[in-house]
Amino acid sequence: MTKLAIPKEVLIVADGLENAGFEAYLVGGCVRDIVLEKKPKDWDLTTNATPEEIQKIFPETFYENTYGTVGVVGESEDPTLKVIEVTPYRKEGTYSDARRPDMVEFGVSLEEDLKRRDFTVNAIAYRPKTGEMVDLHGGHEDIKNRLIRAVGNPNTRFQEDALRMMRAVRLSAELGFAIEQETAEALHTNASQLEKISKERIRDEFVRILETATPMQAIFLSQKLGLLKYIAPDLELGIGIGQNQAHSFDVFEHLVRAMQHAADKEWTTTIRLAALFHDVGKPETRRWSDEKKDWTFHGHEVIGARITKKALRELKFPNEVIEIAVKLVRWHMFFSDPDKITLSAVRRMIVNVGQENIWDLLNLRICDRIGTGRPKEQPFRFRKYKSMVDEALRDPISVAMLAVDGEMVIKILGEKPGPRVGWILHALLEEVLEDPKKNTKEYLEEKVKVLSLMEDSALKEMGEEGKKAREKAEEKELEEIRAKYHV
Repeated sequence: MTKLAIPKEVLIVADGLENAGFEAYLVGGCVRDIVLEKKPKDWDLTTNATPEEIQKIFPETFYENTYGTVGVVGESEDPTLKVIEVTPYRKEGTYSDARRPDMVEFGVSLEEDLKRRDFTVNAIAYRPKTGEMVDLHGGHEDIKNRLIRAVGNPNTRFQEDALRMMRAVRLSAELGFAIEQETAEALHTNASQLEKISKERIRDEFVRILETATPMQAIFLSQKLGLLKYIAPDLELGIGIGQNQAHSFDVFEHLVRAMQHAADKEWTTTIRLAALFHDVGKPETRRWSDEKKDWTFHGHEVIGARITKKALRELKFPNEVIEIAVKLVRWHMFFSDPDKITLSAVRRMIVNVGQENIWDLLNLRICDRIGTGRPKEQPFRFRKYKSMVDEALRDPISVAMLAVDGEMVIKILGEKPGPRVGWILHALLEEVLEDPKKNTKEYLEEKVKVLSLMEDSALKEMGEEGKKAREKAEEKELEEIRAKYHV
């Protein structure tokens, strides 16, 4: 028997069960990950104790489901070890709705429990007390051969819970495993069973697929096995839709490759979603141009935003995710030639997409470029455009940054507006640029009183010096921005 390295928080729970006279086995993904020498994301124990017996053993637990799973709460700061889930051995009845068992019987046997699990790699149990490894379905061999194989009859497993088909694809992407042939055939045969699954459950598994390191593999596989039409059918409309000469791939492959680049960069799920949908409007807008001798897709970003909104709503994504993804799709075709665009146009784009989303939009543009098959991520012109965005976002170096304004100066001076007000503000600005700590209401009000005693000629000279200081500071900041982007 081999003793595995198990965290003390897990051993405390396992020992608590064993000391109370029950069996305790680690089971599922955590055992699989240990065998693969990966850190488990969560820890699951199975036992011959009932939920009520489990709760009597531990001081802090919760039990809020119909599956018998009791959460045992510990004191660990590690979120993966804060709650250890303990589930009684389960024997399940038939699944009449392809979603949940009609009957669950607790505490039967470990053998019965492992028999009802989805894939062999998840059907290995390990008893920390003795070091015993229980592998009744060849999980170790499939891990060695890097295969996802259903436990028992794959048709039966997928008809019991159709979401297992998406899990097979997701595990394949997460682990870099192939799907065993009989299991893959059953996936294809039973794909339509996904229609019985709630959109929320499909969405959650879809998000987990997108968050893998290789979602491209998973999306291609989902399409090949017939699952994608029940997840995001609009994406399949891009298959075989050739694009213009700037693209090496059809619309579908372009979308998937763009999404993969977002994953390669470890960008957010929302950017990955936007990348996957950004050109989804192209099939509907494709027209041949005799003049260009090429395909055009005018307005595809507007149509694509509409399709994206509908698709994500159907999958029950949160409104804030939908809003951002739709904005990114809608504005991904922004004009970015820095030789022909003005700062005011850049500011308008920032307003369109939102200051909080502008960098995500630029990252989406990078994904779009890589998805065409062009190897260079950020050519010079795009880097220059990014520098313009940074410039448009920066705090302006002007009298507007001062802790006092023109109205306050007029009030202190006790006179009507005139050129002296502007000279004083620029004189104040020069001081603040030299020493930002002086930008306080108290200091500047006292300084205004001193400056108000000066003659016009001297005050004007100080104001002009302030303007020069502002211009110099602006130029220095812009030089730093341009250096940052190597432009």
